[in-house]
Amino acid sequence: MKILVFGLGAIGTVFAVSLKTAGNEVYGFVKNTQISFLKNKSLKIRGLFGEKETFIDGLFTDPEEIKNLNLDLIILAVKSFDTERAIFQIKKFIKSNTLLLLAQNGYGNYEIATKNLGKNRVILSRIIFGAKLIESGFSEVTVFGDDVVIGQPENAISEEILKIIAHTFNQAGIPTKISNKVYSDLWDKIIYNCALNPLGAILECSYGDLASQKETRILIDKIIEEIFIVIHFHNIKLNWNNAEEYKKYFYQKLIPPTANHYPSMYYDLKSGKKTEIEALNGAIVKLAEEKNINVPFNKFITLIIKAKEALI
Repeated sequence: MKILVFGLGAIGTVFAVSLKTAGNEVYGFVKNTQISFLKNKSLKIRGLFGEKETFIDGLFTDPEEIKNLNLDLIILAVKSFDTERAIFQIKKFIKSNTLLLLAQNGYGNYEIATKNLGKNRVILSRIIFGAKLIESGFSEVTVFGDDVVIGQPENAISEEILKIIAHTFNQAGIPTKISNKVYSDLWDKIIYNCALNPLGAILECSYGDLASQKETRILIDKIIEEIFIVIHFHNIKLNWNNAEEYKKYFYQKLIPPTANHYPSMYYDLKSGKKTEIEALNGAIVKLAEEKNINVPFNKFITLIIKAKEALI
């Protein structure tokens, strides 16, 4: 396949290196500030997906440079706060036969992409492996919770095409499956991230530390319970009937394989970068406000992270 990875951060680098070493034609789109660090340089990954190093087929910073590439797939791997800007750039070069796969955290990315590009071009994914950037172009896969799940929530893309993409990812060493419940699967991840990422970032500890302490466990439970109330009023379909069902799965199945993991939000704050809080707990607050629901724990955690960003 001919693939463009839009954003070569931690996750984007994993996709680019894995797909290129598996024999695909792979390009990268990066910000102007990154090009000097990445040009004429091999990309590398290490960790749970193995040690791999490769040169990709090209790097771009300007949409005009990509107009003549007949891409099969674009993987969007930027932070949620950059989604709208990225989609604006992608619209300038995407072809009618090119698909966009969202490899992102948080709520709102799918809604922005489909509004601008149409449902028949946008694939949603749920990614629950974790990676951290050692340096530009070098990423470490630190945790693997489950297979990548891909799908089109409204069945606007054929299952055969999704199978081809899943096969390509599996051949590249990224375990992937397709699902017609991918939107529900993504919400499972959103809840997981809302419960853990900001607390782990503020307290500078791992997911396992958060789950093992009585005080933080109370906070986690309250965040999750509020989210389920909001989801109910918005008629969002989940894989779980209630918060208690989800919490049982969360503590018994999700935490153990990711217990030693530190959230990306922790590394963002350490590096003085903007976080994705607005696409996580901040999005829950906005959805709650639309229905006149009070979510004090999610609102408090959002304000604390935003204050932390401002102080750095």
